[in-house]
Amino acid sequence: MKIVNTIFRTLYKVWVFLVFTVFMLIFLPGIVLPFLFGQRAGSVGYTFLWLWSWVFSQLTFIRYKFYGTENFKKGKAYIYVSNHTSFLDLPGIRMIIPGQFRPLAKKELKKIPVFGWIAQAATVIVDRSSPESRKKSIDRLKMTLKHGISILIFAEGTQNRTKEILQPFHDGAFRIAVDTQQPILPMVVIGAGKLMPPGTIDLKPGKIRIYVGPEISTEGLTVKDVTDLKQRTFDAMKQMITQNS
Repeated sequence: MKIVNTIFRTLYKVWVFLVFTVFMLIFLPGIVLPFLFGQRAGSVGYTFLWLWSWVFSQLTFIRYKFYGTENFKKGKAYIYVSNHTSFLDLPGIRMIIPGQFRPLAKKELKKIPVFGWIAQAATVIVDRSSPESRKKSIDRLKMTLKHGISILIFAEGTQNRTKEILQPFHDGAFRIAVDTQQPILPMVVIGAGKLMPPGTIDLKPGKIRIYVGPEISTEGLTVKDVTDLKQRTFDAMKQMITQNS
């Protein structure tokens, strides 16, 4: 029985890899090329990213359930702040967020075959070891918000490999929120880490839930309020996870 289970899991991983790669190649022109025509044209690229995410979910039997979508308000640019537990967070986050947005992504993603081209086109890349790169990425994120396009930041900075519900948050998202006076929209992903633990390629089918909380206003806040805003967001997301786990 153990041997059969091992064979099944190996075949499943091969199947997921094939689905990931083949359909990413199929949709690649539709994802990447629109970004050559400016920020607004990126909405076309993000439509193809949504299609890829949906196909990936359907063919790998990894299902996403969405809650709190009424908290998205049409016409608003948000700073989406999410936890990060697995690569499997990404397709679900793409499907739940309406329209286009720009995630902050670490430069290591550029090394992934095919996906690296998409990361280069559709995200804001940062070299976390370089203060200059961090500053440039923050400036790009602020400019994106000025164009009316939302941004996405994983406030923990990386996938959560600890036993804690959330890792401590970095200041970046909250400094941007205060500087731009744009609202924060917290969201949490539950269940992805169990299907594909961080730092592994060991995965299995199952269900992942994504919850979106009410927006957190930043109107009138200053640099002095960054720590409090970070804590409010942390507490809201921790409560969302504990109430729905």
